Amino acid sequence: MTAIAYLGPRGTFTEQALLSMTASADADLRPYPTAAAVLDAVRSGEVESALVAIENSIEGGVTGTLDDLASGEPLVIVDEVVIRVRFALVARPGTDLGAVRRVAAHTVAAAQCRTWVADHLPGAEIVPESSNAAGAQAVAAGGYDAALAPAIAADVYGLEILASDVGDNDEAWTRFVLLARPSATSAPTGADKTTLFLYMHEDHPGALLEILTEFAVRGVNLTRIESRPTRRALGDYFFSVDCEGHVADARVGEALMGLHRICAAVRYLGSYPRHDGKEPLLRPGVTDLDFAAAQAWLSDVRGRD
Repeated sequence: MTAIAYLGPRGTFTEQALLSMTASADADLRPYPTAAAVLDAVRSGEVESALVAIENSIEGGVTGTLDDLASGEPLVIVDEVVIRVRFALVARPGTDLGAVRRVAAHTVAAAQCRTWVADHLPGAEIVPESSNAAGAQAVAAGGYDAALAPAIAADVYGLEILASDVGDNDEAWTRFVLLARPSATSAPTGADKTTLFLYMHEDHPGALLEILTEFAVRGVNLTRIESRPTRRALGDYFFSVDCEGHVADARVGEALMGLHRICAAVRYLGSYPRHDGKEPLLRPGVTDLDFAAAQAWLSDVRGRD
């Protein structure tokens, strides 16, 4: 039986996302206390794969996940899923909303509910927890007055829902990625995404433009780009990038070769099917047939006497 790690305990959005994926069918789903522990479980071989949050529509990239993936033994993304995120304020049975003073929440949840908490729980202290479900579990044990958590956590931990559909934005979505140890890349589907970490040799004028040019001239669209500190020196950053296409696509493969020439290092984090099935819009000159025709022409030119 395939074992899959996820951020626990029971009742997290990560578990909810995992249960929506076909990979979870008949799998041994194992909760771990932190995202770092989830990734370590894959690296050590305790599990075959792991699901972690990597991006949300309110706060952007999940920095802890990105930083963990940037160091240590490489892992690759094999699939992704996106779910809508709305919270519930959960508490022990009999708790009055006006008595809530300490609220447990994951930092991402706190950011997505900041205005709601200020309006409905003025003066309440938000205490960070490793996950939303861990906060609910702590509430059940008497550690906090309430927690911001998935509604399912109330059933899991015997709590009451004091307020449902909590959040500041109706369009809050979180993207999760399924990670595994590197192996043969799956075949392209025509609606794929590739994730990379790009490291500069040194910071200099036009460094980012050089990177972007490698994508632009080959018609590769970026769906996400953000900078993260390398942790080596102040002002030293690398770029975390998602682009449309598969490493097997000629335009993406040639972009990666170009990046390898100009970057100090390129960490490939996989090519995998897009959750929305959206195919890229390709301009003339950047299809696989166009690249093949250009290569055939160059071979012919080089072969002339």
